[in-house]
Amino acid sequence: MSADTLRPRIAALADQCVMCGLCLPHCPTYALDGDETESPRGRIALARALASGTMEPTAANRLPLDHCLGCLTCERVCPSGVHYGELLTATRALLGPPPGRARALLGVLKRPRLLRALARLGATLGAPRWAPRLARRLPDDSAWRSVLVALPPLPAAPALQPSAVVATRGRVALFPGCVADVYESEAHAALERLLAAAGFEPVRLPARCCGALDRHGGTAAAGDRDADAVRAAWTAAGANTLLTATPGCLGTLREALPGVAVEDAMAFVERECSTLRFRALPLRTALHLPCTEVNVARADGAVRRLLARVPGLELLPLPAQPACCGAAGSHVLDFPRRARDLRALKLDQVQALAPQRLLSGNIGCRLHLAAGLVERGSALAVEHPLSLLARQLESP
Repeated sequence: MSADTLRPRIAALADQCVMCGLCLPHCPTYALDGDETESPRGRIALARALASGTMEPTAANRLPLDHCLGCLTCERVCPSGVHYGELLTATRALLGPPPGRARALLGVLKRPRLLRALARLGATLGAPRWAPRLARRLPDDSAWRSVLVALPPLPAAPALQPSAVVATRGRVALFPGCVADVYESEAHAALERLLAAAGFEPVRLPARCCGALDRHGGTAAAGDRDADAVRAAWTAAGANTLLTATPGCLGTLREALPGVAVEDAMAFVERECSTLRFRALPLRTALHLPCTEVNVARADGAVRRLLARVPGLELLPLPAQPACCGAAGSHVLDFPRRARDLRALKLDQVQALAPQRLLSGNIGCRLHLAAGLVERGSALAVEHPLSLLARQLESP
Protein backbone atom coordinates (compact mmCIF):
# COMPACT_ATOMS: atom_id res chain seq x y z
CA MET A 1 0.00 0.00 0.00
CA SER A 2 1.09 3.58 -0.63
CA ALA A 3 1.43 6.13 2.17
CA ASP A 4 -1.72 7.87 0.86
CA THR A 5 -3.63 4.60 1.36
CA LEU A 6 -2.03 3.70 4.68
CA ARG A 7 -2.61 7.01 6.47
CA PRO A 8 -6.44 7.02 6.37
CA ARG A 9 -6.52 3.32 7.15
CA ILE A 10 -4.36 3.83 10.25
CA ALA A 11 -6.59 6.72 11.33
CA ALA A 12 -9.74 4.60 10.93
CA LEU A 13 -8.22 1.72 12.91
CA ALA A 14 -7.01 4.07 15.66
CA ASP A 15 -10.48 5.61 15.95
CA GLN A 16 -11.85 2.20 17.01
CA CYS A 17 -10.03 2.62 20.34
CA VAL A 18 -12.06 4.28 23.10
CA MET A 19 -8.94 4.69 25.28
CA CYS A 20 -10.45 2.70 28.17
CA GLY A 21 -7.10 1.24 29.19
CA LEU A 22 -8.43 -2.25 29.92
CA CYS A 23 -5.64 -3.66 27.76
CA LEU A 24 -2.83 -2.16 29.85
CA PRO A 25 -2.67 -4.87 32.56
CA HIS A 26 -2.31 -7.51 29.83
CA CYS A 27 0.52 -5.84 27.89
CA PRO A 28 3.96 -7.37 28.60
CA THR A 29 5.91 -4.26 27.57
CA TYR A 30 3.77 -1.99 29.75
CA ALA A 31 4.47 -4.34 32.66
CA LEU A 32 8.17 -4.22 31.80
CA ASP A 33 8.46 -0.42 31.54
CA GLY A 34 5.45 1.02 33.38
CA ASP A 35 5.26 3.70 30.66
CA GLU A 36 2.06 4.72 28.88
CA THR A 37 3.83 4.95 25.53
CA GLU A 38 4.83 1.28 25.91
CA SER A 39 1.17 0.25 26.15
CA PRO A 40 -1.38 -0.51 23.40
CA ARG A 41 -3.25 2.72 24.19
CA GLY A 42 -0.08 4.76 23.99
CA ARG A 43 0.99 3.12 20.74
CA ILE A 44 -2.40 3.74 19.15
CA ALA A 45 -2.07 7.43 20.03
CA LEU A 46 1.44 7.46 18.51
CA ALA A 47 0.23 5.71 15.35
CA ARG A 48 -2.57 8.25 14.93
CA ALA A 49 -0.18 11.19 15.38
CA LEU A 50 2.44 9.77 13.02
CA ALA A 51 -0.13 8.95 10.34
CA SER A 52 -1.72 12.40 10.53
CA GLY A 53 1.62 14.17 10.35
CA THR A 54 1.18 15.96 13.70
CA MET A 55 4.26 14.10 14.95
CA GLU A 56 7.54 13.59 13.12
CA PRO A 57 8.71 9.95 12.74
CA THR A 58 11.95 10.42 14.67
CA ALA A 59 13.79 7.42 16.12
CA ALA A 60 12.60 8.34 19.62
CA ASN A 61 8.96 8.80 18.58
CA ARG A 62 8.76 5.46 16.78
CA LEU A 63 10.69 3.43 19.37
CA PRO A 64 7.63 2.31 21.41
CA LEU A 65 6.04 1.02 18.18
CA ASP A 66 9.24 -0.87 17.37
CA HIS A 67 9.29 -2.27 20.92
CA CYS A 68 5.82 -3.80 20.50
CA LEU A 69 5.96 -7.61 20.55
CA GLY A 70 2.84 -8.05 18.45
CA CYS A 71 1.58 -10.65 20.93
CA LEU A 72 -2.01 -9.39 20.37
CA THR A 73 -3.07 -10.09 23.94
CA CYS A 74 -4.50 -6.56 23.93
CA GLU A 75 -6.60 -7.39 20.87
CA ARG A 76 -8.05 -10.47 22.52
CA VAL A 77 -9.17 -8.60 25.66
CA CYS A 78 -10.30 -5.38 23.92
CA PRO A 79 -14.03 -4.70 24.57
CA SER A 80 -14.20 -2.43 21.49
CA GLY A 81 -12.79 -4.99 19.05
CA VAL A 82 -9.82 -2.86 17.97
CA HIS A 83 -7.86 -4.53 15.15
CA TYR A 84 -4.57 -3.76 16.83
CA GLY A 85 -2.50 -6.23 14.78
CA GLU A 86 -3.58 -4.63 11.51
CA LEU A 87 -2.95 -1.17 12.96
CA LEU A 88 0.58 -2.11 14.04
CA THR A 89 1.46 -3.71 10.69
CA ALA A 90 0.09 -0.74 8.73
CA THR A 91 1.96 1.79 10.88
CA ARG A 92 5.23 -0.11 10.53
CA ALA A 93 4.70 -0.27 6.76
CA LEU A 94 4.23 3.51 6.75
CA LEU A 95 7.39 4.09 8.80
CA GLY A 96 9.57 1.45 7.17
CA PRO A 97 12.11 -0.77 8.96
CA PRO A 98 13.54 0.53 12.25
CA PRO A 99 17.06 2.01 12.32
CA GLY A 100 19.78 -0.55 12.98
CA ARG A 101 17.65 -3.55 12.03
CA ALA A 102 19.74 -6.68 11.39
CA ARG A 103 18.78 -6.97 7.73
CA ALA A 104 21.69 -9.17 6.64
CA LEU A 105 21.08 -11.59 9.50
CA LEU A 106 17.35 -11.71 8.81
CA GLY A 107 18.16 -12.37 5.17
CA VAL A 108 20.03 -15.51 6.23
CA LEU A 109 17.31 -16.68 8.62
CA LYS A 110 14.64 -16.28 5.91
CA ARG A 111 16.45 -18.64 3.52
CA PRO A 112 16.30 -22.23 4.78
CA ARG A 113 18.83 -23.62 2.29
CA LEU A 114 21.39 -20.95 3.15
CA LEU A 115 20.75 -21.29 6.88
CA ARG A 116 21.11 -25.09 6.71
CA ALA A 117 24.33 -24.82 4.68
CA LEU A 118 25.82 -22.35 7.15
CA ALA A 119 24.78 -24.57 10.06
CA ARG A 120 26.52 -27.54 8.43
CA LEU A 121 29.62 -25.45 7.82
CA GLY A 122 29.58 -24.36 11.45
CA ALA A 123 29.32 -27.97 12.60
CA THR A 124 32.31 -28.87 10.41
CA LEU A 125 34.31 -26.02 11.96
CA GLY A 126 33.35 -27.04 15.50
CA ALA A 127 30.97 -24.13 16.16
CA PRO A 128 29.30 -25.79 19.19
CA ARG A 129 32.66 -25.44 20.98
CA TRP A 130 33.61 -21.87 20.09
CA ALA A 131 30.31 -20.11 19.29
CA PRO A 132 29.26 -19.63 22.94
CA ARG A 133 32.67 -18.14 23.79
CA LEU A 134 32.48 -15.82 20.78
CA ALA A 135 28.97 -14.76 21.76
CA ARG A 136 30.14 -13.70 25.21
CA ARG A 137 32.71 -11.40 23.60
CA LEU A 138 30.07 -9.56 21.56
CA PRO A 139 28.13 -6.55 22.91
CA ASP A 140 25.20 -7.34 25.15
CA ASP A 141 22.73 -5.87 22.64
CA SER A 142 24.22 -7.57 19.58
CA ALA A 143 21.82 -9.46 17.29
CA TRP A 144 24.66 -11.81 16.32
CA ARG A 145 25.18 -12.65 19.98
CA SER A 146 21.51 -13.65 20.25
CA VAL A 147 21.79 -15.90 17.19
CA LEU A 148 25.02 -17.58 18.25
CA VAL A 149 23.48 -18.40 21.62
CA ALA A 150 20.04 -19.44 20.35
CA LEU A 151 20.73 -21.57 17.27
CA PRO A 152 21.64 -25.12 18.32
CA PRO A 153 23.46 -27.72 16.19
CA LEU A 154 21.44 -29.12 13.33
CA PRO A 155 19.02 -31.78 14.57
CA ALA A 156 19.47 -35.35 13.44
CA ALA A 157 17.22 -36.69 10.70
CA PRO A 158 13.85 -37.74 12.18
CA ALA A 159 13.68 -41.45 12.96
CA LEU A 160 9.88 -41.74 13.06
CA GLN A 161 8.39 -44.62 11.08
CA PRO A 162 5.72 -43.80 8.48
CA SER A 163 2.15 -44.93 9.02
CA ALA A 164 0.73 -47.90 7.12
CA VAL A 165 -2.80 -46.44 7.03
CA VAL A 166 -4.17 -45.79 3.54
CA ALA A 167 -4.99 -42.12 2.93
CA THR A 168 -8.75 -41.79 2.46
CA ARG A 169 -9.52 -38.41 4.02
CA GLY A 170 -7.97 -36.03 1.52
CA ARG A 171 -4.74 -34.15 1.05
CA VAL A 172 -3.46 -31.70 3.66
CA ALA A 173 -0.62 -29.27 2.90
CA LEU A 174 2.04 -28.42 5.48
CA PHE A 175 3.85 -25.08 5.52
CA PRO A 176 7.39 -25.69 6.86
CA GLY A 177 8.46 -22.05 7.18
CA CYS A 178 12.08 -20.85 7.19
CA VAL A 179 13.92 -21.27 10.50
CA ALA A 180 11.38 -23.94 11.46
CA ASP A 181 12.24 -25.96 8.35
CA VAL A 182 15.84 -26.20 9.58
CA TYR A 183 15.37 -26.56 13.34
CA GLU A 184 11.88 -28.08 13.65
CA SER A 185 12.27 -30.97 11.22
CA GLU A 186 11.31 -33.52 13.87
CA ALA A 187 8.04 -31.72 14.59
CA HIS A 188 7.20 -31.60 10.88
CA ALA A 189 7.92 -35.31 10.48
CA ALA A 190 5.83 -35.94 13.60
CA LEU A 191 2.90 -34.00 12.15
CA GLU A 192 3.11 -35.97 8.91
CA ARG A 193 3.06 -39.23 10.84
CA LEU A 194 0.06 -38.21 12.94
CA LEU A 195 -1.89 -37.06 9.87
CA ALA A 196 -1.06 -40.21 7.91
CA ALA A 197 -2.09 -42.39 10.85
CA ALA A 198 -5.47 -40.63 10.83
CA GLY A 199 -5.97 -41.27 7.11
CA PHE A 200 -4.77 -37.98 5.58
CA GLU A 201 -2.23 -37.53 2.80
CA PRO A 202 0.26 -34.88 3.97
CA VAL A 203 2.18 -32.91 1.36
CA ARG A 204 4.89 -30.45 2.34
CA LEU A 205 5.12 -27.07 0.61
CA PRO A 206 8.55 -25.67 -0.36
CA ALA A 207 10.38 -24.21 2.61
CA ARG A 208 10.45 -20.40 2.71
CA CYS A 209 9.54 -17.43 4.87
CA CYS A 210 5.82 -16.66 5.01
CA GLY A 211 6.57 -12.91 5.04
CA ALA A 212 5.98 -12.33 8.75
CA LEU A 213 9.56 -11.24 9.48
CA ASP A 214 9.35 -8.53 6.83
CA ARG A 215 5.77 -7.42 7.43
CA HIS A 216 6.27 -7.11 11.18
CA GLY A 217 9.50 -5.22 10.57
CA GLY A 218 8.04 -2.64 8.21
CA THR A 219 9.44 -4.07 4.97
CA ALA A 220 6.07 -4.46 3.31
CA ALA A 221 7.23 -4.98 -0.29
CA ALA A 222 9.40 -7.96 0.65
CA GLY A 223 6.55 -9.41 2.68
CA ASP A 224 4.26 -9.09 -0.34
CA ARG A 225 6.75 -11.02 -2.49
CA ASP A 226 6.83 -13.82 0.07
CA ALA A 227 3.03 -13.88 0.08
CA ASP A 228 2.99 -14.24 -3.71
CA ALA A 229 5.33 -17.25 -3.47
CA VAL A 230 3.17 -18.83 -0.76
CA ARG A 231 0.07 -18.46 -2.94
CA ALA A 232 1.82 -20.11 -5.89
CA ALA A 233 3.00 -23.03 -3.75
CA TRP A 234 -0.46 -23.50 -2.25
CA THR A 235 -2.10 -23.61 -5.67
CA ALA A 236 0.38 -26.25 -6.85
CA ALA A 237 -0.20 -28.44 -3.77
CA GLY A 238 -3.78 -29.37 -4.67
CA ALA A 239 -4.79 -29.65 -1.00
CA ASN A 240 -7.92 -28.75 0.93
CA THR A 241 -6.30 -27.37 4.07
CA LEU A 242 -3.00 -25.67 4.90
CA LEU A 243 -1.44 -26.42 8.29
CA THR A 244 1.47 -24.83 10.10
CA ALA A 245 3.23 -26.20 13.16
CA THR A 246 4.56 -22.68 13.78
CA PRO A 247 1.68 -20.48 14.99
CA GLY A 248 3.84 -17.38 14.44
CA CYS A 249 3.24 -17.90 10.70
CA LEU A 250 -0.51 -18.39 11.00
CA GLY A 251 -1.76 -14.80 10.78
CA THR A 252 0.47 -13.96 7.83
CA LEU A 253 -0.55 -17.12 5.97
CA ARG A 254 -4.22 -16.31 6.48
CA GLU A 255 -3.68 -12.82 5.08
CA ALA A 256 -1.85 -14.27 2.07
CA LEU A 257 -4.56 -16.88 1.43
CA PRO A 258 -7.97 -15.35 2.13
CA GLY A 259 -10.73 -17.90 1.76
CA VAL A 260 -8.35 -20.83 2.32
CA ALA A 261 -8.64 -23.06 5.41
CA VAL A 262 -5.33 -22.17 7.12
CA GLU A 263 -5.13 -23.82 10.52
CA ASP A 264 -2.86 -24.40 13.47
CA ALA A 265 -1.56 -27.96 13.22
CA MET A 266 -2.27 -28.85 16.85
CA ALA A 267 -5.87 -27.64 16.63
CA PHE A 268 -6.42 -29.62 13.44
CA VAL A 269 -4.99 -32.83 14.90
CA GLU A 270 -7.06 -32.45 18.06
CA ARG A 271 -10.27 -32.00 16.06
CA GLU A 272 -9.76 -34.30 13.06
CA CYS A 273 -7.61 -37.11 14.46
CA SER A 274 -9.77 -38.36 17.31
CA THR A 275 -9.07 -42.02 16.43
CA LEU A 276 -5.40 -41.73 17.38
CA ARG A 277 -4.33 -43.47 20.57
CA PHE A 278 -1.19 -42.80 22.58
CA ARG A 279 0.99 -44.88 24.88
CA ALA A 280 1.27 -43.87 28.51
CA LEU A 281 4.06 -41.48 29.50
CA PRO A 282 4.52 -40.70 33.19
CA LEU A 283 6.26 -37.35 32.77
CA ARG A 284 5.96 -33.98 34.48
CA THR A 285 5.83 -31.41 31.67
CA ALA A 286 5.58 -27.63 31.67
CA LEU A 287 3.54 -26.26 28.76
CA HIS A 288 4.44 -22.90 27.26
CA LEU A 289 1.62 -21.59 25.07
CA PRO A 290 3.03 -19.07 22.55
CA CYS A 291 1.06 -15.85 22.29
CA THR A 292 0.21 -16.53 18.65
CA GLU A 293 -1.19 -19.94 19.59
CA VAL A 294 -3.39 -18.27 22.20
CA ASN A 295 -4.35 -15.00 20.48
CA VAL A 296 -4.21 -15.78 16.74
CA ALA A 297 -4.83 -19.52 16.46
CA ARG A 298 -7.05 -19.51 19.59
CA ALA A 299 -5.81 -23.09 19.98
CA ASP A 300 -4.71 -23.11 23.62
CA GLY A 301 -7.66 -25.27 24.67
CA ALA A 302 -7.10 -27.68 21.78
CA VAL A 303 -3.42 -28.09 22.69
CA ARG A 304 -4.30 -28.95 26.29
CA ARG A 305 -7.00 -31.41 25.24
CA LEU A 306 -4.72 -33.13 22.74
CA LEU A 307 -1.86 -33.59 25.22
CA ALA A 308 -4.33 -34.78 27.84
CA ARG A 309 -4.93 -37.83 25.62
CA VAL A 310 -1.47 -39.15 26.58
CA PRO A 311 -2.10 -41.32 29.69
CA GLY A 312 0.06 -40.44 32.65
CA LEU A 313 1.32 -37.14 31.20
CA GLU A 314 1.25 -34.47 33.91
CA LEU A 315 0.63 -31.17 32.14
CA LEU A 316 1.53 -27.92 33.90
CA PRO A 317 0.65 -24.83 31.80
CA LEU A 318 2.75 -21.76 32.56
CA PRO A 319 0.91 -18.73 33.96
CA ALA A 320 -0.60 -16.55 31.24
CA GLN A 321 1.19 -13.40 32.39
CA PRO A 322 3.51 -12.09 31.18
CA ALA A 323 1.98 -13.06 27.85
CA CYS A 324 5.18 -13.13 25.76
CA CYS A 325 8.52 -14.85 26.30
CA GLY A 326 10.29 -12.08 24.40
CA ALA A 327 11.18 -13.94 21.19
CA ALA A 328 8.39 -12.33 19.12
CA GLY A 329 9.77 -12.99 15.65
CA SER A 330 12.69 -10.64 15.04
CA HIS A 331 12.24 -8.79 18.36
CA VAL A 332 14.89 -11.02 19.93
CA LEU A 333 17.35 -9.73 17.32
CA ASP A 334 16.25 -6.10 17.30
CA PHE A 335 16.05 -5.70 21.08
CA PRO A 336 18.05 -8.53 22.71
CA ARG A 337 18.12 -7.06 26.22
CA ARG A 338 14.37 -6.58 26.38
CA ALA A 339 13.87 -10.08 24.98
CA ARG A 340 16.07 -11.53 27.71
CA ASP A 341 14.24 -9.58 30.43
CA LEU A 342 10.91 -11.03 29.33
CA ARG A 343 12.40 -14.50 28.95
CA ALA A 344 13.73 -14.39 32.50
CA LEU A 345 10.19 -13.98 33.81
CA LYS A 346 9.02 -17.04 31.85
CA LEU A 347 12.00 -19.16 32.90
CA ASP A 348 11.38 -18.29 36.54
CA GLN A 349 7.88 -19.71 36.06
CA VAL A 350 9.28 -22.83 34.41
CA GLN A 351 11.80 -23.53 37.13
CA ALA A 352 9.21 -22.96 39.86
CA LEU A 353 7.23 -25.89 38.41
CA ALA A 354 10.29 -28.20 38.42
CA PRO A 355 9.25 -30.05 35.24
CA GLN A 356 11.08 -32.90 33.54
CA ARG A 357 10.44 -31.37 30.10
CA LEU A 358 9.26 -28.09 28.62
CA LEU A 359 6.90 -28.05 25.62
CA SER A 360 6.55 -25.07 23.31
CA GLY A 361 4.83 -25.05 19.92
CA ASN A 362 6.57 -22.11 18.23
CA ILE A 363 10.12 -22.35 16.89
CA GLY A 364 11.21 -18.86 17.94
CA CYS A 365 9.93 -19.35 21.47
CA ARG A 366 11.47 -22.81 21.73
CA LEU A 367 14.95 -21.68 20.66
CA HIS A 368 14.77 -18.55 22.83
CA LEU A 369 13.67 -20.45 25.94
CA ALA A 370 16.18 -23.25 25.36
CA ALA A 371 19.04 -20.75 25.06
CA GLY A 372 17.98 -19.15 28.33
CA LEU A 373 17.92 -22.50 30.10
CA VAL A 374 21.44 -23.25 28.86
CA GLU A 375 22.63 -19.88 30.17
CA ARG A 376 21.15 -20.81 33.56
CA GLY A 377 22.99 -24.13 33.53
CA SER A 378 19.78 -26.14 33.16
CA ALA A 379 19.67 -29.39 31.19
CA LEU A 380 15.87 -29.24 30.80
CA ALA A 381 14.87 -30.37 27.30
CA VAL A 382 12.52 -28.16 25.24
CA GLU A 383 10.55 -29.69 22.39
CA HIS A 384 7.48 -29.24 20.21
CA PRO A 385 4.37 -31.03 21.55
CA LEU A 386 3.94 -32.77 18.18
CA SER A 387 7.27 -34.56 18.65
CA LEU A 388 6.13 -35.97 21.97
CA LEU A 389 2.78 -37.04 20.55
CA ALA A 390 4.30 -38.85 17.56
CA ARG A 391 6.72 -40.78 19.78
CA GLN A 392 3.84 -41.95 21.98
CA LEU A 393 1.54 -42.83 19.10
CA GLU A 394 0.28 -46.38 19.13
CA SER A 395 0.97 -47.98 15.76
CA PRO A 396 -2.25 -48.29 13.75
